Amino acid sequence: MFEAIRKHSRFVMILLFLLIIPSFIFVGIDQNYFSESSPTVARVDGHDIKQSDWDNAHRMESDQVRAANPEVDAKLLDSPQARYATLERMVRDRVLVAAAQKMHLVASDAQLVRSLQQIPAIAALKRADGTLDAEAYRALVGAQGMTPEGFEANLRNNLSLSQVMGPAINSSFVTDSQLKLAMDALYQRREVQVAQFLARDFAAKVEATPEALQAYYKAHPDKFQQAEQASVEYVVLDTAAVLSTMEVNEDDLRTYYQENLSRLAGQEERRASHILINAGKDVSADDRMKAREQAQALLAQLRKDPQSFAALAKQSSQDSGTAQSGGDLGFFARGAMVKPFEDAAFALKKGEISEVVESDFGFHIIQLTDIKTPPQPSFAEIRPRLEKELKEQHAQRRFAEVAEQFANGVYEQADNLQGVADKLKLTVQKADRVTRVPSPEAQGALANPRFLEALFAPESIESKRNTDAIEIGSGVMAAGRITAYSPAHTLAFEEVADKVRALYVAQRAAELAREQGQAQLKAWKEQPAGASPGAALGSAVVIGRDETQSLPREVIDAALHAPVNALPAWSGVDLGNLGYAIVKVNAVVERPAQDAQIVAAQKQQLAQWWSGAEGAAYYEMLKSRFKVQIKVDRP
Repeated sequence: MFEAIRKHSRFVMILLFLLIIPSFIFVGIDQNYFSESSPTVARVDGHDIKQSDWDNAHRMESDQVRAANPEVDAKLLDSPQARYATLERMVRDRVLVAAAQKMHLVASDAQLVRSLQQIPAIAALKRADGTLDAEAYRALVGAQGMTPEGFEANLRNNLSLSQVMGPAINSSFVTDSQLKLAMDALYQRREVQVAQFLARDFAAKVEATPEALQAYYKAHPDKFQQAEQASVEYVVLDTAAVLSTMEVNEDDLRTYYQENLSRLAGQEERRASHILINAGKDVSADDRMKAREQAQALLAQLRKDPQSFAALAKQSSQDSGTAQSGGDLGFFARGAMVKPFEDAAFALKKGEISEVVESDFGFHIIQLTDIKTPPQPSFAEIRPRLEKELKEQHAQRRFAEVAEQFANGVYEQADNLQGVADKLKLTVQKADRVTRVPSPEAQGALANPRFLEALFAPESIESKRNTDAIEIGSGVMAAGRITAYSPAHTLAFEEVADKVRALYVAQRAAELAREQGQAQLKAWKEQPAGASPGAALGSAVVIGRDETQSLPREVIDAALHAPVNALPAWSGVDLGNLGYAIVKVNAVVERPAQDAQIVAAQKQQLAQWWSGAEGAAYYEMLKSRFKVQIKVDRP
């Protein structure tokens, strides 16, 4: 049978072709024939969000963040929290799209036009007659990789989606009574007396026996851990290192001098006077035409009598700042004036009068009165500056080539860094007690988390080989290796005896303070007039969230949370290692009247909080309506 198939293989292939292809035509081709099905991570309104969709969206978001901030740590972008935030944004977008479709929310042409006009970059493209410069508009959106049609469709879609949440968010308001109720509760004041039992006052009473210290040491091994440490050596390549190897010859320096003489000499300055007929952007086309005609008439007068420029400027110029001085603008360099004015002024010869020049301010007639040309420095005077500039240019161009040599060198000779250091004239630097997390005093490569992550990678620790060349900044690369490694371990009691004693005394002193404070609280509750020796309430003070009287936050919270239906009210406050406090609330103090400006700001802030809360509640309702399911656990 198989022999027959081999003999007639061509016929069999044609037969299979005729049988299989029609099945694809009538049934369709499922993408799962060619790739594995991606699992569903969320569902909105019956539509799935696949793992592949999530991965692609997060990759795009991460790329955008990196493009805007190249120094951002890649680990932060790829953390479970960051990935889950991307998924939540995808779900939110799908919910808003579904809601807009079900509610038939579509942005009108008028809404689209108003939104376009509110974009400053587009509003600036309007001509004097009110029309839009279509070519400039196309170039503006083209710089974002879009066509005008695509940009407007995207904006229209965003406007439609904004109508979903807009009514819930923008309709919120706060009444004066609501404001008073909320702010009086938030900034309520109470008259209190406080007694503090501070741990430091009980330290002398603590008996630190050897047995007690040993027991504390064994019960708290995490407090006596020595973090992993390493002795390392590393090399850094930057433009400064490349620059130190650069040499330039005399001929190149002289050529560079000739090519850049005008720049090195400084900018030429020109002095001009002008007559201005005002016609700003907002004037009508008719008024602008009248202003032009007036300027043309003044120019005709000047052509007949150029010497009358100053007198005519005093009489007719509408620039109030220069008219009285005959239109004199003083000396200015390129970049100081609007471009049409600058172009005209720098095209004139001394004493010449320009044609009528149109700018955003109106119509100018310009007379060039003087030219100040800066002296040209000699080659010898600026030779050090020329050499520095030329070396820097050569170093920047050569850096990419040297960086490739650096990366290859640390990889090819992976058991030491001296080879690449000798080849590229770099210095091998050494450091001890380097940790996985940058220390506060660390600098340079040892302060860079990416470099430390590579140094403490398992293969680097085990093999003590060079890391790859790591980019730790713009134009800065580093590579390193561990020469000695000490894993994390618990220090011996003898090494940390002083620390054990200090921690034990602090803990026991806090316990004694708490015990005495609790006993005193019980006594005062049972007999408020009574007092134990050495215990006394402080003077009465008025406290609030914005007026703490330098009391610990725990004391303020306890005082403001204490029930005031029966006064005085007593509370005990555990201050942790600081000790213990007793709070006696004597009275609720009326909040003083507030300045009208403060009240207005608080009302605006409360309205924003209220708006955010209503928007969040409405979005949760939409999620329920469109049966949102997120199948991934929140990290």
